[in-house]
Amino acid sequence: MSVFIDTSAFLAILNRDDLWAVRAGRQWRHLVENEATMLTTSYVVLETTAILQRRIGMDAVRAFVDAVLPPVDVFPVDSKLHSAALSHLLVANRRELSLVDCCSFEIMRNLGVRTAFAFDKHFSEQGFQLCVDMS
Repeated sequence: MSVFIDTSAFLAILNRDDLWAVRAGRQWRHLVENEATMLTTSYVVLETTAILQRRIGMDAVRAFVDAVLPPVDVFPVDSKLHSAALSHLLVANRRELSLVDCCSFEIMRNLGVRTAFAFDKHFSEQGFQLCVDMS
């Protein structure tokens, strides 16, 4: 099974005070134990790192880089993917939707990945299955 990992999941895994921390930890252990193919983009890594650094500190960034990120395949965002995501963002014309999200959707479609580990309703709105129930 291939699963795309979103910033919202990474943050929930690394922040005990996150609303989704317990569910995120449980899902993360399940994915790792079952050797799921996990992937994300360089934009998600950038976004996660920046948020962790600002909100929690460098120890959280180190934990992310050293303990969480190693089993995840990180796909670099090239100019073609960036342009497609930017077009998606402009067409969607929604203030709450980010370029990082649009990039995630593009790579998921390109790779045929249907499942996201995310606590972000935009993934389900785009037709992707969330591997954690948010209700």
